[in-house]
Amino acid sequence: MAKNNNQKLELTWIGKGQEPKLEPRILIEQPEYSYGDPDTGNILIQGDNLLALKALEQEYAGKVKCIYIDPPYNTGNAFEHYDDGIEHSQWLNLIDPRLKILKNLLTTDGSIWISIDADESHYLKVLCDEIFGRKNFVDEVIWQRSYAPINLKKTLSRSHDAILVYAKNAMGLEFGKLPRSEEANSAYKNPDHDPRGLWQSDNFSVGPAVENKIYEIITPFGRKVLPPKGRCWLLTKERYQEFIDDHRIWFGSKGDGVPRIKRFLSEVKDGITAQTLWTYQEVGHNQDAKKEVKIFNDENVFATPKPERLSSC
Repeated sequence: MAKNNNQKLELTWIGKGQEPKLEPRILIEQPEYSYGDPDTGNILIQGDNLLALKALEQEYAGKVKCIYIDPPYNTGNAFEHYDDGIEHSQWLNLIDPRLKILKNLLTTDGSIWISIDADESHYLKVLCDEIFGRKNFVDEVIWQRSYAPINLKKTLSRSHDAILVYAKNAMGLEFGKLPRSEEANSAYKNPDHDPRGLWQSDNFSVGPAVENKIYEIITPFGRKVLPPKGRCWLLTKERYQEFIDDHRIWFGSKGDGVPRIKRFLSEVKDGITAQTLWTYQEVGHNQDAKKEVKIFNDENVFATPKPERLSSC
């Protein structure tokens, strides 16, 4: 990265800012390839993706809620269907104008998800910071793309890809929740036969310490307890008493344990917030993807497909 005369941090490369101006494009329907319900809103476009994006920009600017792209990783390999080993500046010159149009397509609450690996991910991160704004970086997802090491490797066997997630405007952005699994629900019990149903206990101390939340608690067994050093109780003394009266504090089956707060299954959110580590058991791996491709095309299998479960997340 370098600083320009306007004191702006940016990623620079040979040819940046010298790309030719794209004229507006239109999409022309090919009836011989059209089939199915014309009102579904689905479009399959054949042609250069930059020109296709320019054509989409005319009608769909500001209308797309979610975008997923899987650009060439620039690994240095030459695959059957595309060259994945172009010069670094050339790769940046290819990805830069496409990202700018994709940003224009997003709704104000939209997001873009970009698959990449370590060969270009860090440069792509800086480029996306420049285009979308660093404050609109949501997170980096790690996808475990393979489950077995490549023993021919003499250093490290790379087993993951990254997915960079950016928002058009991260302020107030929310994603949908994952369905709660039976395994997650199985942690909830009801040892005291509470009429509100299943619950599990959670830590009643938090950090850092706040003075008005540090006070002595006497357990039903008569034991006196204070929060751990450097921490305080979750609630003020007055609020704690309200939870005691509502039977929302648990001291263990014998009444002599440190206080824990009861969280009822009936009151938790309908879903679970997705984490940034996606294992192959959850979303599939490379071999799954190739098996899926072979179902409809077993003669000319694309070298680097993605599993259906990954894109459906």
